Amino acid sequence: MQKITPHLWYDKEAKEAARFYTSIFPNSKIKNITTLHNTPSGDCDIVSFELSRQAFMAINAGPLFKFNPSISFLVACKTKEEVDVLWKKLSKEGSTLMELGSYPFSGRYAWLQDKYGLSWQLMLTDKHSLMQKITPTLMFTQKMCGKAEEAINLYISVFKNSKVNGIMRYGKGEEPEKEGAIKFASITLENQGFAALESAHAHNFRFSEAISFIVNCDSQEEIDYYWKLSNNKKDEQCGWLKDRFGMSWQIVPSILGEMLRDKDKNKLARVTEAFLKMKKFDIEKLKKVYL
Repeated sequence: MQKITPHLWYDKEAKEAARFYTSIFPNSKIKNITTLHNTPSGDCDIVSFELSRQAFMAINAGPLFKFNPSISFLVACKTKEEVDVLWKKLSKEGSTLMELGSYPFSGRYAWLQDKYGLSWQLMLTDKHSLMQKITPTLMFTQKMCGKAEEAINLYISVFKNSKVNGIMRYGKGEEPEKEGAIKFASITLENQGFAALESAHAHNFRFSEAISFIVNCDSQEEIDYYWKLSNNKKDEQCGWLKDRFGMSWQIVPSILGEMLRDKDKNKLARVTEAFLKMKKFDIEKLKKVYL
């Protein structure tokens, strides 16, 4: 199982968006759809799917959170034609953040928000530049600008099988960016690729719960271990926490996914009622109500 899974929060479009993305990327499929009843957001659809064999999850949970470019998904493309095809499909009814064209760092590149607001970076790159097809990319803005390296060091210290693959830094004359700040960093967490950058420009966005990362845990000891990421008890609910950089994580027992896929409506209702009352998940309590 993929250790860290991107989780996308939609108002009502999770199923539609998953179908859209899986129709665009090769080696993609919807794996499961579960509807939870009687949650604070009403009935919620949870959609698990794969894009280019990478796990994603989406939820319909109301309009509380909106996507923004603080977290985008960088797609490694082998040809200019691939960039152009993805651009045409993903940009329809969306908006442009950086125009499709040639840049010093790539012969073909574009940054866009699709019709649901989700951000994508499409980049022509050689096969060795990025370790996977789709790389979650974190942009540190506003008060978090200048703290990307601190965050990287935290994540590498917490997650196993992790390392810094490489860092590019801003130089002189790139104001308002500070010399030495991170222009682009490639890192590995739990054998998965991530990227980070920071920007001192006057962006009106920062990390939000619209995109979080699920950490799949096989034991209570693992849940307790990863809970060290929590920075504020007020932000904790249903396995969710925020770290000191504003990033949202969901520390979730792997067994919960199996429980939520159960076709027994009574079991599903009991498990849902139980975990909605929890902050940090308690595996034994979940097992007891599931039986």
